[in-house]
Amino acid sequence: MKLSKSNKTFVPQKDAIEKKWWLINAEGVVLGRLASRVANILRGKNKASYTPFFDTGDFVIIINADKVKLTGKKEDQKMYYRYSGYFGGMKEISYKHMLAKHPDRILTEAVKGMLPKNKLNRKILKKLKVYAGTEHKHKAQKPETLSLD
Repeated sequence: MKLSKSNKTFVPQKDAIEKKWWLINAEGVVLGRLASRVANILRGKNKASYTPFFDTGDFVIIINADKVKLTGKKEDQKMYYRYSGYFGGMKEISYKHMLAKHPDRILTEAVKGMLPKNKLNRKILKKLKVYAGTEHKHKAQKPETLSLD
């Protein structure tokens, strides 16, 4: 049986993929909604050339990560966990402490949780740049501002 040309799997060429830089202001935006939009952009799901097993996504710069908003009582109840692998090695930190010490990690962890759990995850996550304030060091890439309204 011979397959027609339309039944072949599309695989984009590395040199044909155009990577853009996006700038997102997280001030007053709900954390989960922002993270899901950013995860889709990082994976390339907003492009026609999207392929699940290939990195076709863009770079994302998030500023004002310390001004992200949570709904409900999550500011008081949300906890972040990490495990060292040893007995009694479970560490937990509350959202308020994380916001005070590492506000950029809040968004990074939220986006990381919405990416696939495979080798591509680690490659895609390197394209995310998160900053607590309004200043960032990627002006040379001329990022386009993306509104999440």
